[in-house]
Amino acid sequence: MSAFDQATGAAAARNPQPRGGLVRSVRDALVVAQRNLIRMLRIPEVVIFGLIQPIMFVVLFTYVFGGSIAVPGAPAGDAQAYREFLMAGIFAQTVTFATAGAGAGIADDMHKGLIDRFRSLPMSRGAVLTGRTLADLVQTALTLVVLAVVALLIGWRSHENPASVLAGFALLLLLGYAFSWIGALIGLSVRTPEAATSGGLLWLFPLTFISNAFVPVNGMPAFLQHVAEWNPFSATVAGARQLFGNTIEGVPQSVTGAWPMEHPVLASVIWSVLIIVVFRTLAVRKYRSATA
Repeated sequence: MSAFDQATGAAAARNPQPRGGLVRSVRDALVVAQRNLIRMLRIPEVVIFGLIQPIMFVVLFTYVFGGSIAVPGAPAGDAQAYREFLMAGIFAQTVTFATAGAGAGIADDMHKGLIDRFRSLPMSRGAVLTGRTLADLVQTALTLVVLAVVALLIGWRSHENPASVLAGFALLLLLGYAFSWIGALIGLSVRTPEAATSGGLLWLFPLTFISNAFVPVNGMPAFLQHVAEWNPFSATVAGARQLFGNTIEGVPQSVTGAWPMEHPVLASVIWSVLIIVVFRTLAVRKYRSATA
C-alpha cells in the first residue's frame, strides 16, 4: 500500500463519512429513546403513578358500575359480560392518556433548554421527537402488560387464539403511538409542563367518554351515536374487542351502520396512520421553530 493510500485511510478513520439520511435518523432516534428510557428508570414513581390510574378505573367501573350497565345481547346485570365489554375500553384509554405524559415531558425538555441543545447538534431534526415517542411507547407497553394481569385477576378473559390477542394489543399500541405525536405537538406549543398536562387531558376526556369504551352507544342521543361511531378511539376499542373475542355473537357493534364500526380493525389502522402522518409532520415543523 502506498504512502498516499495509508494517509487517506487514516484520514477516513479520523473523519468517518456521515451515514445515509435514513440510517442516521434511526440511529439518532434510538439514542434519544435510550436516554429517555434511562431517565424513566431513574424516576420509577412516574411509571408507578402511571399504573395506578388505569387500575383504579378497572376496579371502579367493574365493581361500581358493572352491575347497572346492560351490554347489548347479554342478560341484565351480567357482570362478566360487562368486564369483557369494558377491558378493551380501559386498555385504549390507558394508551391514549399517555399522550399527556409525552407532552409534559417534551415541554419540560423545552423549559430546561434541552431541546435547544439537541437542535445545536448535527442530528436529524425528527429524531428527538421520534426517540421520545418510542420511549413513551415502551412505557405504555409495560403498563398494558401490568393492566392485562390485573384484568385477568378480576375475571376478564379473551376467547381468541394468542396471535389474535397479540394483534389486539398491537392495535392499541399503534393508537397510543399515534396519539403521542399529538402530545408532542402540544408539548412544543406551550410554555410549561403543567400546561402541557392540562392541554393533553382537556380533549382526551370527551374523546374517550363519547365513545363505545365504557357504555354501549345505543343509550346515547342519536347525534352522539354518530359522533361516537366515527370516533377513532371507538374504532380501536371495537377492533380490540373483535380481536380479543369479547363481542357477543349475533350482536352488531354498530348502531348507526357507520363504516368504522363495520370494519373496526381496518378503520383503526387507517385512523392511527393518518394521525401519525399529520401530527408528526406538524410536530417536526414546530420543533424547528419552537423556543423555550
